[in-house]
Amino acid sequence: MAGKSSSTKTKNTKSKVAKKGENHLKVWQKVLLCIFLTLLPVIGGSIITLFTIDAQEAFGALKQPPLAPPAWLFPVAWTILYLLMGLASYFIVIWKPKDAAEKKLKIAEIVLYFVQLAFNFAWILIFFNLDAKYFAFGWLIAMWLMILALMIMCYRGRKMSMWLLLPYILWCTFAAYLNISIAILN
Repeated sequence: MAGKSSSTKTKNTKSKVAKKGENHLKVWQKVLLCIFLTLLPVIGGSIITLFTIDAQEAFGALKQPPLAPPAWLFPVAWTILYLLMGLASYFIVIWKPKDAAEKKLKIAEIVLYFVQLAFNFAWILIFFNLDAKYFAFGWLIAMWLMILALMIMCYRGRKMSMWLLLPYILWCTFAAYLNISIAILN
C-alpha cells in the first residue's frame, strides 16, 4: 500500500507542477497580449504621423480658436490616449462571455474598437493631407459616436474599458471644437 501512496503523491506533485507551468504560460500570454494591444494604437499613430510630418507646423500656421493648445501638446496627449485606448481594448479582448449573446457583444466591441481606431488614424490624413476640414469634422463626429457606443457597450461588465476610454472621448470632444473652429476661421 505504501508504494501506491507514494506513486499517487508523485503524480499529484507532477500534476500541480504542470498546472503551475500552464498558469505561468497563461500569465505570460496575457502580459504579451496586453503589451501588444496597448502599444498597437501608439505604433499605428506613429506610422500615420510619418505621412503628416509637417502637421505641427501646418497646425501652427492656421488661425487658432480660443483655447487652442500649442502644437507640441498633441503628440503628448495622443500618446497617452493611445496607451489608454490600447489598454481598454485589452480588457475587452480578455473578457470571457458567459453565453452566446455576450459572445456577440464581445465581437461587436472588438470590431467597433478597431473601426473607430481606423477612423482615428484616417482623421489626421483627412484634416491635414486632404485639407478637408469640414469633412474631417463629420468624420470626427462619426468617430465620437463610435467611441460613445463602445463605452455604452462596455458599461456592463467591462467598466474598466469604459473608464479608460473616457479621456479619449473628452479629448475628441475638444478636438471636434478645434476642428470646426479651425474650419470656420480658415
